[in-house]
Amino acid sequence: MEPLNFSMITTTTKAWSDNSTAPPNPTDWEDQLTLARNIVPPYMFILCALGLLGNSFVLLVFLAQKDRLTIPEIYLGNLALADIVLLVVLPFWAMTIRHHFVWHYGEAMCKIMYSSINVNFYTSIYIIAMVSVDRYLALVQTMRARWLRRTMYAKVICVVMWLWGFFMSTPNLVYGTLNYASVNGTLICVMDYGPTQRLAHIAFSVLGFALPVVVIVFCSGAVIRALNRRRTVCSDQGSDRKPTTLVFAVTTLFLVCWAPHHVFNFLDVLRKLAIVKAPWGPALFIVHKVAMYMVFLNSVLNPVLYVFFGKYFWKKVSALFRKPKHHHHGDVIGVYSHAPS
Repeated sequence: MEPLNFSMITTTTKAWSDNSTAPPNPTDWEDQLTLARNIVPPYMFILCALGLLGNSFVLLVFLAQKDRLTIPEIYLGNLALADIVLLVVLPFWAMTIRHHFVWHYGEAMCKIMYSSINVNFYTSIYIIAMVSVDRYLALVQTMRARWLRRTMYAKVICVVMWLWGFFMSTPNLVYGTLNYASVNGTLICVMDYGPTQRLAHIAFSVLGFALPVVVIVFCSGAVIRALNRRRTVCSDQGSDRKPTTLVFAVTTLFLVCWAPHHVFNFLDVLRKLAIVKAPWGPALFIVHKVAMYMVFLNSVLNPVLYVFFGKYFWKKVSALFRKPKHHHHGDVIGVYSHAPS
């Protein structure tokens, strides 16, 4: 995955010689690096701590319950695991930024870090897309697609999503390497795609964002229309209001966290192909970095949005500390029907 690359930050002279007619001001650049070292590492450590706590708690609740997992819980549990894969490597990134972008952990760990990030990106996006597809089958194609909503199918799909994520991370194992920065000669961890760099950008934008977004928007739009029709014919509108809000929240969070980074990534591809001539100024360069770090925020907010808003989640938590005579089994989101195994 090319866009998240230390070389984009540390190879300063090359970055601006490609993007601007004027060389960078060394003083301004040093101020920006100092600001990054003071802000980014604490931000990433906070995300790591909160994200690991939230996602681990979700997994523990799912694994500790005695009832059979529902389809949404299977998908959301795998989503939490994918977020953990990303969060565990953030401290290495944070410490590297804190230590003036010098990489101290060897080439193997460099490859593992980029591969872990890539596995999370592809696996989590497509799992979110499958959550949208399952919602579409449950609420729009309720009767015709009932046979498709089986827990065994959901488990198989999750295995395929993980294999897909590992497959798409193989370039990181190949091209992840250690280079000396052109600015100060420090050893940095980079993704050196060589002549395939533009292809990596395009593949990341299309396969990692555009395709799953099309699926999510289509399914979410169909679900919203179905819920609105149900609200019209039913007197009980309260039961529909929360699911409709959740549908909007799912799509909004995804786009807010991911879209800015992919937009800048796509614009960079167009610039390198000489399709657009707009230069990357220092301000735009920094905005691109901010968009990049917004992606990590999604891994922290996923447990809040997908699970803690669920109607039955806290019932499952309380059930772990008591022995009820009769436990009503429901899914996390509260808008799905039961599916056979």
